[in-house]
Amino acid sequence: MSLAIVYGSSMGNTENAANLICEKLGIEADVLDVANTSADTINGYDKLICGTSTWNNGDMQDDWDSFDFGSLKLSGKTVAVFGVGDSQGYSDEFCDGMAKLFNELKNAGANLVGEISTDGYSFDESEALNNNGNFVGLALDYDNEEEMNEQRVDNWIKIIKPLFS
Repeated sequence: MSLAIVYGSSMGNTENAANLICEKLGIEADVLDVANTSADTINGYDKLICGTSTWNNGDMQDDWDSFDFGSLKLSGKTVAVFGVGDSQGYSDEFCDGMAKLFNELKNAGANLVGEISTDGYSFDESEALNNNGNFVGLALDYDNEEEMNEQRVDNWIKIIKPLFS
């Protein structure tokens, strides 16, 4: 089984999150910057964890925003997502970029896993909520709640690790 953690990061926070997830997961994985990664490369992995920050009016990070999602072939592959947002400055679009990434991966056939409760988060609105009112993946905030990120990653790893082992 091969695993890649693919991230798009402008300020370094999403890259830091990708590396922390890799470390905490404790499974051999390639950590890839989507800016230097093609759809063909991503298609070569059995399982994926993908992350983005949120920019502008709830957009994915620029490198994901310009990525060729039409060439992804993820049918039957287990995929989890994580997002980085600002729950205070952009409280009405917290981690919306993660929602857009989730939808693109779903459209490529991915079997998406890793939803988490919104308990303990402070925000007004987010497109990254599913029908159960949970985040579609791990939501992190390096601007206002950085001290909570490691525990949030630990809690998420407990949920997804059995699906990636």
